[in-house]
Amino acid sequence: MGHWWTRNITEPGKLPLLLALSSFVLTFVITRIVVRMIRAGKGPFGNVEAGGVHIHHVVPGVVLTVIGGFGAVASGRHGFGAAVFAVVFGIGAGLVLDEFALIMHLDDVYWSEEGRKSVEVVVVTAALVGLMLSGFLPFGVNDLTEDELQDRAGVIVSIAVNFLISLLALSKGKARMAIFGVILPLVALVGAIRLARPGSPWAKRFYRRRHRARAKAQLRAYRHDRRWAGPRRKVQDWIGGKPDPEPVRSLPGGR
Repeated sequence: MGHWWTRNITEPGKLPLLLALSSFVLTFVITRIVVRMIRAGKGPFGNVEAGGVHIHHVVPGVVLTVIGGFGAVASGRHGFGAAVFAVVFGIGAGLVLDEFALIMHLDDVYWSEEGRKSVEVVVVTAALVGLMLSGFLPFGVNDLTEDELQDRAGVIVSIAVNFLISLLALSKGKARMAIFGVILPLVALVGAIRLARPGSPWAKRFYRRRHRARAKAQLRAYRHDRRWAGPRRKVQDWIGGKPDPEPVRSLPGGR
């Protein structure tokens, strides 16, 4: 175990990345537990206010992220300082991304349907960092041999091709596949080959006059969403808590 730790974590300088990921996940979990207790009116916790203004935890999160980020850049990948700043950065990033939906909507949507985006972003971020910790590098660089890495032109071409494939998957409305495709090019390739989702830039541009392709894309998207929307919502509810029910809007005339 000690040999594996030295060879795979310490020597490659991945200890700060491991500490950042651990503190990121732990901070998110603890934060969600605390806010759910506040929501339920349990425990000694409460919202932080200053001058009648609710201070969201994204505020200290930004401060910690800035401190940890600049500190990590200045300290390198080895040493006690690098480890400390990695933990600080992970804590800050956990606080910030826990309220990602608030930043995106510029509104307090924490316990609304829009707030689910925060949970999704945290899960995707943790998964991507975990892949990098496992040895995967962006745009398939880890798949190149030592001889190929010596050829700068070949490396640039490989990165450019994988980037374009991820961009193509994104234009087809496959955002998750495009993001994971940055680390695992094969995932982006699958997203780039398959039909585009309705409403995506690719569908609007190339399916406008192709009625059969447009109908097939709509049917495939409907079946996919019907199959996975329920399980995905259950996982999001388990991780982040159920959002508040949408208020019932009355019809004109009081009906």
